[in-house]
Amino acid sequence: MNTKLLVIAIIVVFFLLFVFRSTFSSSNDQGSSQIAQKVVPKAVSDSFRNIQKSPKCSETCNKIPPSLAQALVHYSTSTITPQQTIKEISVTKKILDMKSPCNFLVFGLGHDSLMWSSLNFNGRTVFLEEDKAWIEQIKKRFPMLESYHVTYDSKVNQADGLMEAGKGPECTAVGETRHSVCQLALKNLPEDVYETTWDLIMVDAPTGYYDEAPGRMSAIYTAGMMARNRAEGETDVFVHDVNRVVEDKFSNAFLCEGYMKKQEGRLRHFGIPSHRDEPNKPFCP
Repeated sequence: MNTKLLVIAIIVVFFLLFVFRSTFSSSNDQGSSQIAQKVVPKAVSDSFRNIQKSPKCSETCNKIPPSLAQALVHYSTSTITPQQTIKEISVTKKILDMKSPCNFLVFGLGHDSLMWSSLNFNGRTVFLEEDKAWIEQIKKRFPMLESYHVTYDSKVNQADGLMEAGKGPECTAVGETRHSVCQLALKNLPEDVYETTWDLIMVDAPTGYYDEAPGRMSAIYTAGMMARNRAEGETDVFVHDVNRVVEDKFSNAFLCEGYMKKQEGRLRHFGIPSHRDEPNKPFCP
């Protein structure tokens, strides 16, 4: 009889412990759930639920775009590096980080063109190149790049005369460069280039390291006038190879030392505001 009572008592104790543990666990789970709902913001929890409900998200949201994939493969396997150093590239990249996707005009088509186009992902990046054969060669490798052939009438050995001509009133008057009478203005660019408001302009061409080369006099001047003639806001203009005489003098004269924001190595960065609605605004501050 005593043994039976002992067994019954043990069973009753185990049953009570089981009931108590189940009740405590349920209460604890509810409390944790309530705390989680308070801690996790509603927007985050809603986004997580939407991700769980969307079976196609892994196919679209998390897949790297083909253009970026191609850029990664190209630069990781290429033995040819861009002419700009990593510090120089970082100056322009910092602006692209803030402004892209945007309109980016580049004088020059080179080994860094795929990089600029990729950094301006979903924006429009246009390249202006003097060498027609080089354009065709690049198009075969990277057909997604938008580039146009441009001819230049100037030569490096004419730089001093063009600098004097650029000081005249016809060259400092703000207006569309395609209709300008200034000798420095580029008037044969594609119409779309004149009609687009460019947020960034990079001058890294044409060739300018020998006397008979076209030089960057007109490209620098035209970039500055495009910036001044925009409807509103500021244009970031970059000039590479400022260690050379032409790039140094023409960028200071027509993009203005007062508008220069930074120089890193051979690269200068200028921030040029719109002059269109301020006819009395001085050419340089």
